[in-house]
Amino acid sequence: MRINENNAYLCIMKTRLNLTIEESLLQRMKAYASRKHISLSELVEGYFERIVQPVRGKSIVDVVEKMKVPDIPADRNLVSEYYEDLDKKYGV
Repeated sequence: MRINENNAYLCIMKTRLNLTIEESLLQRMKAYASRKHISLSELVEGYFERIVQPVRGKSIVDVVEKMKVPDIPADRNLVSEYYEDLDKKYGV
């Protein structure tokens, strides 16, 4: 980090990378990068960043929020049905 009297600068060191890829793929990727208004280097760097990030597991909240709401009538008493089923099954 460089600091002068008015500003602080964070210098990120970049390194060159030589790749060998099929010419037609390179042309398609250049066209894609152009349409997205980014450089091919930024595109490759972004891809590398995504693939090395640790996989984040879904939280229980995410899973529950994506579940479908069951179609249960409001007048249905699930607690009493549960105990009736237990009584039928085990004679409790």
